[in-house]
Amino acid sequence: MAEPPIEPNTSNFGSIELNKIVSKLSSCSDPRRRYEYLLFLAKKLPNLPLEAFNPSMKVKGCISQVYVQGKLKEGKIFWEGYSDALITKGMLSLLVKGLSNLTPEEILNIDPTFITATGLNNSLTPSRVNGFMNIFIKMKSQATKFL
Repeated sequence: MAEPPIEPNTSNFGSIELNKIVSKLSSCSDPRRRYEYLLFLAKKLPNLPLEAFNPSMKVKGCISQVYVQGKLKEGKIFWEGYSDALITKGMLSLLVKGLSNLTPEEILNIDPTFITATGLNNSLTPSRVNGFMNIFIKMKSQATKFL
């Protein structure tokens, strides 16, 4: 039985880039295409230098190794990160792209329902959805430190 089509999402989650990504994912009814998009995003995430890894950047609650760090430049946060698992790296890349170039306040005001709106919760295992949320929570936590 085919999965019912997902209506493209036109909601505003608090970031133009995030809105574009959510719209692209929510317009896709094929879970395999969503995975392919995550893999595409994973390839676009630049590698972090080894010296950039430290325990304060590590995302807890992820099965894979995930590190994320925000850097404040002219009042906006720019993110970088690493994951040793390709799908998780794609989720991290989605968040890095969707939450970069925002003020700390804008990041704290991001509507977390974007995760459900992507449709990824229907395609990913519960542990991966949980990891996705943990990465987002870590990014919000880091954003509070820049207030």
